[in-house]
Amino acid sequence: MKPITRTLIEKQPTKGEQSPKPTRRQFWKAVAERDARYDGAFVYAVASTRVYCRPSCPSRRPKRERVIFFAGPEAAERDGFRPCRRCDPRSAPVTADSRLITEACRMFEQDSLEAIRIASIARQLHVSPFRLQRMFRRNMGISPMTYAQSIRLRRLKAKLREGSDVTSAMYEAGYGSPSRLYEQSGKSLGMTPATYGRGGQGMDIGYSTARIPMGTVLVAGTNKGVSAIYLGDSEEHLEAELRREYPAASISRNPSRVSRWIRDLVRNLSGEQRDLDLPLDVKATAFQCRVWRALKQIPAGSTRSYGEVARSIGLPNGQRAVARACATNPAAVVIPCHRVVREDGGLGGYRWGIERKQALLATEAKTKARKLR
Repeated sequence: MKPITRTLIEKQPTKGEQSPKPTRRQFWKAVAERDARYDGAFVYAVASTRVYCRPSCPSRRPKRERVIFFAGPEAAERDGFRPCRRCDPRSAPVTADSRLITEACRMFEQDSLEAIRIASIARQLHVSPFRLQRMFRRNMGISPMTYAQSIRLRRLKAKLREGSDVTSAMYEAGYGSPSRLYEQSGKSLGMTPATYGRGGQGMDIGYSTARIPMGTVLVAGTNKGVSAIYLGDSEEHLEAELRREYPAASISRNPSRVSRWIRDLVRNLSGEQRDLDLPLDVKATAFQCRVWRALKQIPAGSTRSYGEVARSIGLPNGQRAVARACATNPAAVVIPCHRVVREDGGLGGYRWGIERKQALLATEAKTKARKLR
């Protein structure tokens, strides 16, 4: 296959004819504007580097006189060009949006003392802020603003844990003003930034434990609701996990605060109580909350694959993201991540041990069968 040449000229089709092929001028315009709509229609090669790319490649634009157009990767490679490692033009063109999202995430993640500006990211990617917003929601299930906020929050938490004062941590994380920080901190941190920086100092967390057929369960919470449900082999290990999360909080054994929650949980685990609806007071990103809400929609005694959960939240290629949200679930059983399995029906992983996942599913299946009799 020869390079696309000037024989592709513009003309208006007559009745019955197909629309004309794009011209070299249109190809160059697509390359200059990094127009992903042309990905898959052609590739362009650079004579000086012997590399070929897809039209949307984010690399620096070459000089026009050095560019050769080809109908596809095979034609370019037959002429001795090698594929660009950055845009991987041999992959399916439907991944163009995903590649732009990957590049946008990389830009969001870059260390910077400046506030993250979505319009600037969109400009560097040669797309409109509207298109970036739409791609994010379609591919990741959240908006770029929510993603940027999660980056800022992570930077803030890291700086506070390193011992920075609140004001320094705030500006280093990219918050423009104290008001923006404090309006989000209660929802995202579950406490003020100063309290978080002191490892939860001033928080009052009560907990208790109980023996269950699958080991030990620890339930902890504030006066707002359940903050943690851990499953394990020993009370000491579970308590240590809780103290690692809040090293300076006031943590005490407080059976009266969590006794009702533990009672309902134990009844559920024994199969005596099918429904479990406990108030939650957990920290989470917007995406985690979205996944966890979907998990709570799975009926007891049933399972869904990671792919099915991803599709239910409008993220058809988000299996790995769903798996990560399951792995970080702090409230076992109440947020039923044990009901999510692999595509082939295998149990997959479980934060509290695969045997416990198997036992939870078996108990729910028995309870469901008993209810149907």
